[in-house]
Amino acid sequence: MFFRMVWGTFVRQWKKLLMIALTVALGASIATAMLNVMLDVGDKMNEELKAYGSNITVVPQSEAVISKLYEVDEDEVRADFITEEKVGELLTIFWANNIADFAPETDMTVKLNGSDVKLVGTWFNHHLEFVKKGSVYQRDTGIINLRSWWDIEDGVWLNEQAVDGDAYAMVGSELAKTANITAGDRIELVGEAKTETLTVVGVYESGDDEDRYIYTTLSAAQRLSGTDALVKRIEVSAITSPDDELAVKAAKNPSLLTGDEYDLWYCTAYVSSICFQIQEVIPEASATAVRQIADSEGKILEKTELLMSLITLLSLIGATLGISNLVTSAVMERSQELALLKAVGAKNGQITLLVLTEIIITAIVGAAAGYFLGYAFAQIIGQTVFSSPIDMSGMVAFIVAVLIIAVTLIGSIPAIRTILRLRPSEVLHGGH
Repeated sequence: MFFRMVWGTFVRQWKKLLMIALTVALGASIATAMLNVMLDVGDKMNEELKAYGSNITVVPQSEAVISKLYEVDEDEVRADFITEEKVGELLTIFWANNIADFAPETDMTVKLNGSDVKLVGTWFNHHLEFVKKGSVYQRDTGIINLRSWWDIEDGVWLNEQAVDGDAYAMVGSELAKTANITAGDRIELVGEAKTETLTVVGVYESGDDEDRYIYTTLSAAQRLSGTDALVKRIEVSAITSPDDELAVKAAKNPSLLTGDEYDLWYCTAYVSSICFQIQEVIPEASATAVRQIADSEGKILEKTELLMSLITLLSLIGATLGISNLVTSAVMERSQELALLKAVGAKNGQITLLVLTEIIITAIVGAAAGYFLGYAFAQIIGQTVFSSPIDMSGMVAFIVAVLIIAVTLIGSIPAIRTILRLRPSEVLHGGH
């Protein structure tokens, strides 16, 4: 009898229930899309920020201003350079897969046409391969990815994997204009150790001081300076998790952490834990975060998550108000039917259960449709904003289900109050 009455309501009031289902579907779709994007936006934004260069700099201990951050004794480990063979150790840390790109650099002042010019030697598209403890590590890396915003005005990127790759150079746009240099020209550079003649393969525009520099391969720069197999710093671009209270505490001094805190911090891709692990494998160096990028990432992520939370909240409030109006209207239309049920002995609880069953079934159908619609919305957002799909979390389905049930129950409160106030004698005798 109970389910026959429920079915009868769906047959008679299908238009009203369809509107309720659509209202629920709209709220569920927005909540699904926003929650999935919120859970995945950290990694997506981190990948976007990688386009703005390195977020970790590794320098010799003698140059590190905050080397005491991890209680490293500078007198115990002190150097003016990092050996080039140590660069590959970056691939052996716990979070090696989160290191997107890296490039060692060494810089110096050289003479170009009698004038002092800054020269930077680095990896462009370097193929790194080495063996440690029986394991083979390899990676193609360099500044072609780390300087992805460079605009090549003339020529092409330097290809160091060419047979004579270390005989080339790239010149900044300002220097190229001043010295009248174009792609294809040969320039003579006088260094501390020797003189080299390099062919300019490209003129780049960076938008900063680098437009006055010359970039060449690391090996060519090492020959000019006489610092074979040595580098002055390593730029690292790592995908990191935004800092929280644990990360801030660990950044001050990891030794202050409890055992459980240390394990959690070490096994989370915080920029501070990645820096710490880099120092473990390259003890003569100090790894520090480029705070402008790391801090910006956290602030942007917080504001983005706040915005999506507000959108989700407003959509749920809107769904609640819509459900409230529609359910109350449906109950008012059925006032005579419900009053008759009371007249024949039905209790308020039984009638309330009947109405709630109808509404919850409708809400479930709407929520299911809204979830899949939200999946589509999330993918549209991912492709439009980040040019990549959004990973859907199973946890979101549970959260959305709980939220929709809460919204449905809250939205049904005015209708339930209407049911409780119904007086069969008044309704059936024309009082309403």
